[in-house]
Amino acid sequence: MSQRIVIVGGGTAGWLTAAYLAKTLRADQQGGAQITLIESPEIGIIGVGEGTFPTIRATLAALGVSEARFLRESSSTFKQGVHFVDWAQAGTDYFHPFNLPFTADGKDLSPYWLLGGRNEPFADAVTIQGGVVQAGRGPKRLSDPDFQGPMNYAYHFDAARFADFLRGVGVEAGVTHRLGKVEGVHRGEDGDITHLSAGELGDIAGDLFIDCSGFRARLIGEAMGAPFRAVDDVLFNDRALAVQVPYADPEAPIVPATVATAHEAGWTWDIGLRERRGTGYVFSSRHTDEARAETVLRGYLGPEADHLPTRLLKFQTGYRQQQWIGNCVAVGLSAGFFEPLESTGIMLIEVAAALIGEAYPFGDRGARAAAARNFNGLMIGRYERVVDFLKLHYCLSRRPEPYWRDNVATIPESLADKLAQWRRRPVSSFDFIGDLETFLPASYQYIFHGMGGQADLSETVGLYPEAARAMAAKAFGQVRAAGAEALKHLPAHRALVEAYYARAG
Repeated sequence: MSQRIVIVGGGTAGWLTAAYLAKTLRADQQGGAQITLIESPEIGIIGVGEGTFPTIRATLAALGVSEARFLRESSSTFKQGVHFVDWAQAGTDYFHPFNLPFTADGKDLSPYWLLGGRNEPFADAVTIQGGVVQAGRGPKRLSDPDFQGPMNYAYHFDAARFADFLRGVGVEAGVTHRLGKVEGVHRGEDGDITHLSAGELGDIAGDLFIDCSGFRARLIGEAMGAPFRAVDDVLFNDRALAVQVPYADPEAPIVPATVATAHEAGWTWDIGLRERRGTGYVFSSRHTDEARAETVLRGYLGPEADHLPTRLLKFQTGYRQQQWIGNCVAVGLSAGFFEPLESTGIMLIEVAAALIGEAYPFGDRGARAAAARNFNGLMIGRYERVVDFLKLHYCLSRRPEPYWRDNVATIPESLADKLAQWRRRPVSSFDFIGDLETFLPASYQYIFHGMGGQADLSETVGLYPEAARAMAAKAFGQVRAAGAEALKHLPAHRALVEAYYARAG
């Protein structure tokens, strides 16, 4: 008998999970999983952030869709990283590229940059992507294969249209879509969920129930009692004001990166879609109020946005300490939430869906319990490390406002230990546990050095002899040459987007 998987909630979490599992577990084949998604017609999509990380390309490829279809149906554009403005202090900026750093015969270039091998920002010294973004170029050519290109990249998209796209893919792959509201959750003597009561839909039974019900956490929180661990003592932001800004010129260039600008009590995101910019201000209600936040956001946007309405989102930062209990597993907002900095939300959905797919078939109760323990260990580990990575963006700031000084004063011990070492040696891959990390060591390098973090190598300078320095200097020169060559071949970002939309018909 095939496994019955019931997903509660739509949006990005529900439909990405449903589509991925339908493809992985062959829901459209005899003997494949039976996947049912129950979605309330009354609940809208949160849609804050509208950005992804490069892992999304492999996920989309696994769904079996063309890149052109995805781009057009979700109103997507390309994203090559995040440009941080005023974070270290007013008047400074740095870039977090998606490309990995160049190396010298496989060796890290960061110590040679620290020793004065290059005078420009770290990311510009070891990658060409900042120059590509500054020139407004796309990450690939139209002739490149789907989901591949010379630059590492992700996407920006319209959140509502992205969910609609995923719904279409899921239904095509065999997902049964039912509109209704879950009114009751019924559990057996062993604690497992046996079925859901869904009004006119009747009772819906299943073998595995996936909670994608958003902040309410209807299954994992309300029914199964999974405790929530707040991390607002470290990550202060708990509000976001969002506004969509149409282009004054429909042919305006589209910035191929997220622009994140620091302000007195938070930061604004600014992403370029085909027909509008998605913008917003993420802030801490302990350090400002909503009226002041709106003033800051409108000040950033300028007078052309004065008439545009804003949307307020309130959230609690943290995660469930158990995300798989019995036959119930949480994915998306029901599992946890972080501000949209670095687009961690969708990335964690991708990881959770892949882990669930790997755990199938669920077998007997003992096998399922083991799968749950593995899932919880891996996902909680990732959430814990995301906290450290996000905090790294704040805790080295030299800005004077109370919000930023409080961020500097509240560093988790695990991150503080890394910082203590990085002030005396370069960032190392041995600082991380690969299976628990959402971000590679290179991302930590980009943020640490971008925020002004420096290692004093005076006591270990002998580890870097002249021959190695000459090899590093050659590699730095190759970066410069590669950057100039890339600009000859990569198209303007808007032109690339328009060409893909036309290809999709």
